[in-house]
Amino acid sequence: MVAAWISTLASIGMAVGPPLVYADQAYSIVRKQDSTGFSRDVCAILLLANITRCFFWLGNHFERALLIQSLLMILAQLALLHICIRYRPRISPENLGASTRPFSFWQWPTYTEYLEFLAAFVLCQAILFLILGRSDIFVSILGFVALGLESTLPIPQLIR
Repeated sequence: MVAAWISTLASIGMAVGPPLVYADQAYSIVRKQDSTGFSRDVCAILLLANITRCFFWLGNHFERALLIQSLLMILAQLALLHICIRYRPRISPENLGASTRPFSFWQWPTYTEYLEFLAAFVLCQAILFLILGRSDIFVSILGFVALGLESTLPIPQLIR
């Protein structure tokens, strides 16, 4: 009985803990009304990695708490991205039209453009999963891609 409670609490902590870490970042940005110092690329990495991890789960069911963690992280990053766009610095590549990235990737002026990209990303992954989802190799590649994306998380903050 006690072991079941401990297991349940650990699962809840595992699911809620990582997304909750970004609440402090969001609070700080809202309080200062400035997102300077936080790279939106962190949101990109976590969104793409967790979306990919959800598709991986469809092919290889891992612990449900980790799936819930991924879903909560997607919601947390969408909220944080919205806050970052709302409180971005006045002098930013989007406002100046001076992005050096191809297609101004992840430096778009409106939140809607980010959502459109993410919808296209989900659609592409869904189509690929429908076609290749029965292949163990494809499912394994999804897992490696999700893990590989998430392992690049420190890079945007280091570059900044």
